[in-house]
Amino acid sequence: MSQERAALVARLEAGGFVAAEEEADELLACAAGDDERLEELIKRRFTGEPLAWITGSVTFCSIEVRVDSGVYVPRWQSEQLALRAVERLPNDGTAVDLCTGSGAIAAVLRAHHPRARVVATEVDERSTACARANGVEVFAGDLLDPLPHRFEGQVDTIVGVVPYVPTPELNLLQRDTFTFETALSYDGGDDGTTHLRRAIAGAPRFLRPGGALLLELGAGQPERLHDDLARHGFTDVAVLLDEDGDVRGIEATHAPRA
Repeated sequence: MSQERAALVARLEAGGFVAAEEEADELLACAAGDDERLEELIKRRFTGEPLAWITGSVTFCSIEVRVDSGVYVPRWQSEQLALRAVERLPNDGTAVDLCTGSGAIAAVLRAHHPRARVVATEVDERSTACARANGVEVFAGDLLDPLPHRFEGQVDTIVGVVPYVPTPELNLLQRDTFTFETALSYDGGDDGTTHLRRAIAGAPRFLRPGGALLLELGAGQPERLHDDLARHGFTDVAVLLDEDGDVRGIEATHAPRA
């Protein structure tokens, strides 16, 4: 470890950054040997500004994704959902990534299935522009609303990290989150399921029989959505857990009644 890197790691560790070595490497690479620029980047990081906004990108499922300032930063917790969506998407199938943000999940789907048709939706203008810069075909609008009629009954996989934090729990997020990011990316209504329920209700219009719906969510929410999923014709509902046993999402199959 170089003396400069060691000093930066120690400085970040003292500042409470848990991934100090990884962050040091990214900041040093971004500064490209310019000491003044490095100091400027470090100062920005110590305000709590997301590292991805400072460096301009993040690695998600081993893919480098551009992340512009003001755009939701894809989290490692969403990688399991993305990779499961990859498994459910046929090689020549069609997928929709809801609330795509920077386009990270759509980019992963496209990388694994280059012959598939992968599109996304996004309501935020900055995020829409960022996702398009990442090569994602984005329809601007809320959840499934902006999808053209030609997609009805033609989609194999719908995946999304829609806002699901209960409004009363927004204040429990990291203190610097809303210093930089907007509540639009997080606020899921009173119990966090407002947008999840809307996605479940809208998905059958577009999914093929046997198509998959995958949504990120939190603890207690799969149980709250049980009746919604059944009412809208979803079966084989599975809860996605991470290696620590924490709830990360749900996966369900569209099985319309005859």
